[in-house]
Formats: sequence, C-alpha cells, structure tokens
Amino acid sequence: MADITDIKAIMYTEKSLALQEDGVIVVQTTPRMTKNGLKEVFKEFFNINPLKINSMRVNGKVKRFKGIEGKRPDTKKFYVTLPEGAKIESLAV
Repeated sequence: MADITDIKAIMYTEKSLALQEDGVIVVQTTPRMTKNGLKEVFKEFFNINPLKINSMRVNGKVKRFKGIEGKRPDTKKFYVTLPEGAKIESLAV
C-alpha cells in the first residue's frame, strides 16, 4: 500500500517546469511506489484524478568520497498528467 510519505520531492528543473505549463508534474518517489499507488495518493490527499501516469526507474550513482566507494539510493520518477485546470496548492510557483 502506497503512502504519501513515499513521495520524496516534486522536481523543479527546466524540463519539469516546461512540462508544468502543459499540466504534467514530475514526482520523485521511493522505488516501491507503483502507478496505482500514486494514483490513490493523488485521489486521497489532493482530490485529483490523474489522467495519465508514466514511470521511470532511476538507478543511484556510484560515488567515491575520500577513497571510500558509496552508492546513492535508487529512486523512481513519475510523470503525472493532471486534468485541465487542476492545480496542487503546494506547487504554486
């Protein structure tokens, strides 16, 4: 069962801001989040029924710090298409 705590961030990059003008927001989540789970979160917490959801897995980079190798965590990115005129209050940019 997905929860709102699985959502890590709303992405604010040049590409995502351009997509927001077309009604698409980019959400970064934990890898266990599913499309249906994200749809339930949007219905329950934002009262919005997304039209379309596309997902993409993002593997964490392997980085070195002072000779010790570490790995950044894996995430998932979702492109969520919102209905015409739907806004999320926390996304007022």
